Amino acid sequence: MMRSTLFYTDKYKEIQERIKEFLNQQSSFLSSRTAQSPRAVGAAVEDILSEHFGSIIGPQMCTKYYSHFGRMDMEDMAFEDKNGFYYAVDVKTHRLMGAKFSMPNLTSVKRLANFYKDDKKYFVMLMIGYEIQTLNVVVKEVNFVPVEFLDWSCLRIGNLGWGQIQIKNSNVIKINLGCSRKKWMIQLCNLLFEFYPKEAEKMMNERIERFRTVKQFWVNHPD
Repeated sequence: MMRSTLFYTDKYKEIQERIKEFLNQQSSFLSSRTAQSPRAVGAAVEDILSEHFGSIIGPQMCTKYYSHFGRMDMEDMAFEDKNGFYYAVDVKTHRLMGAKFSMPNLTSVKRLANFYKDDKKYFVMLMIGYEIQTLNVVVKEVNFVPVEFLDWSCLRIGNLGWGQIQIKNSNVIKINLGCSRKKWMIQLCNLLFEFYPKEAEKMMNERIERFRTVKQFWVNHPD
């Protein structure tokens, strides 16, 4: 099976450095108000990257670039390479200094399972670790890796729909370079085999307790 030359060589490291260099060359794009809001900073960084990401990747790697996606799409931007691989990029930002605990969603387990039926598709996390100096975003860390390179020790399954893959803590990202998709997806399935019964039991117990309360209300209610 043919693999992406972007992630199974050192090319992705070059992209990480280009992203870091590009963002650190941007003039101040924050106000005193937005600089204090991680959400506002994240939106601003995403907008800037979306506008320029195709050129950052470069014509040798990026033959087609897509930047118009909705809130319900799994990618914020995407590109194709000359070998026909499609890269769906999910942008995450994380303030490093004095950062509060955060547990961002990556994608639905059902959506990823369907997406990964095609070996030429990659779901890629682009995590930007930054500090704020005056009104400037100073990027210190960039991780640009497919989801299968993320170690399960730093991920969890969240209870939403079929389940959401989440980062446990943005301060702790562990990467297994070169991890095979097959191995990672089998681990995902095994985790879900444990997750679903526990969630079903939890939901059942919550409903039972709820209607115990309802019953007690009616037991004490005048006829």
